Amino acid sequence: MGQLARRYLSCKFPLRNVPKFAAPRPHPVPTGSTMARVWSAALSGVSGIPIEVEVRLSSQLPRVDVVGLPEAAVRESISRIRGAIAASALSFPDRRVTVNLAPADLRKNGAGLDLPIAIGVLAAAGLLDPEHLDGRALIGELALDGRLRVTRGVLATVLAMREVGAREAIVPASSAAHAGHAPGIRVVGANDLREVVAHLLGEEVLPEIDIPLPTHDHPGTISDPGECLRDVRGQPLAKRALEVAAAGGHGLLLTGPPGTGKTLLARRLPGLLPSLDEPARLEAFCILDAAGLAPENQPITAAPPFRAPHHSASAAGLLGGGSPVRAGEVSLAHHGVLFLDELPEFDRRCLESLREILEQGVVRIARAQTRCELPARFQLIAAANPCPCGYFGTVDRDCRCDDAALARYRRRLSGPLLDRIDLDVRVTEVPWEILRRPDDGPTSREVRGRVERARALQRDRGVTTNAAIPDSRLDELVCAEADALALLGLAVDRLRLSARAARRVLRVSRTIADLADRGTTGCEAVAEALAMRGVG
Repeated sequence: MGQLARRYLSCKFPLRNVPKFAAPRPHPVPTGSTMARVWSAALSGVSGIPIEVEVRLSSQLPRVDVVGLPEAAVRESISRIRGAIAASALSFPDRRVTVNLAPADLRKNGAGLDLPIAIGVLAAAGLLDPEHLDGRALIGELALDGRLRVTRGVLATVLAMREVGAREAIVPASSAAHAGHAPGIRVVGANDLREVVAHLLGEEVLPEIDIPLPTHDHPGTISDPGECLRDVRGQPLAKRALEVAAAGGHGLLLTGPPGTGKTLLARRLPGLLPSLDEPARLEAFCILDAAGLAPENQPITAAPPFRAPHHSASAAGLLGGGSPVRAGEVSLAHHGVLFLDELPEFDRRCLESLREILEQGVVRIARAQTRCELPARFQLIAAANPCPCGYFGTVDRDCRCDDAALARYRRRLSGPLLDRIDLDVRVTEVPWEILRRPDDGPTSREVRGRVERARALQRDRGVTTNAAIPDSRLDELVCAEADALALLGLAVDRLRLSARAARRVLRVSRTIADLADRGTTGCEAVAEALAMRGVG
């Protein structure tokens, strides 16, 4: 301590001319701050999450801040909003604008928040009364000239808006045909931002969307009579397997040489399936719409989805993933059919991942910052050649594959995966005498009638399909006769079937009994199920 300081400290008199530090005073709150709240929704996987858009205007230097974990498309929305407001003969406030997207711990992606942010800015500036926004939610992407563009996942987001008590949803007119199927909420479509403002002010009320009834455009029935089961010449066992698979929701593997009609048979399966009910129809279409694959301005169809990805599909393309998370082919086939042609050519890791999905019906994606579940309860139909050249086991042609190549080819399909496929049918070559004659077998419409009657019996027992019978109720619902169980036990012992395979044989047997309208499962049904599993 310096000498001058010690002298001051030892002084008996109070110091003079020393400034006194007063307690800090709070800054005055700037006047003119206004707020507005608008409800919207964002996509998380294939589900909609309600988003509360809060907009605050304050008397500070002009600036726009968007907080609440916005992704790039959301951060860039301010530039689109400025252009849309100017093109609509309105003015963007020349003040500090703070936009908060709640909940703040959820990442927001997509451009569907453009419209609610723009309306929030106009409401905070005093153009709209907050009462105009009560019970209303908005979703839509803005163009620089004020137009509203098609928004991905609009149906899922409108369904989420009901959770916050929204009675009306304002969406782009080009997406209204999809969003209008959401029950319990009034949906209106607007072409641009000016129409939305006029509707909220009560100057030009937008009409509610009129949704037509779902169409039943099943292949081989009404809209596409060319896709009929009768077009397939011969192959009675494969056709019977298709009928059993459609009636019980079972998986099917068609194995045979090239050109025998495996793909032709698989593509006839959707025409044999019943129409989707309303919950399944909405769920399947939400996934399709969230992926951006829904056709514009077209109503929802009641036909089950049919997906046939190429064998070069990546893991993210087949199972789902990416950033943001997008649904894969297994989810796009939810409540429908997933056809994997040339099954051994798919990536082995993708095929092994199907094992858990086939059991649980859901894809669980875990990332460092994202966790979501994608529904994937589909019916698997696959086709494969018996060997790399395709002619192993044929009579007229010699197989060119050696034992090592044949072993490598067969190792591409693991035993646990094949164990989860209910039906394994060999498709053989059809002689020319049969190919040149017109087929007199049943049409797709006739088979579909039998399938619908079998599905009705299954619903009466409390299950959606026989393939979904839980193990705890298997004995109760199958009602297998004593000789049928004895035959199955003999097959298990001699052919070394696993416990899972034995249970699947029982489920297929129950489906065969349903097609025959029998109350119990007899020996004939078990024998036919074993034959369709390739062990008969």
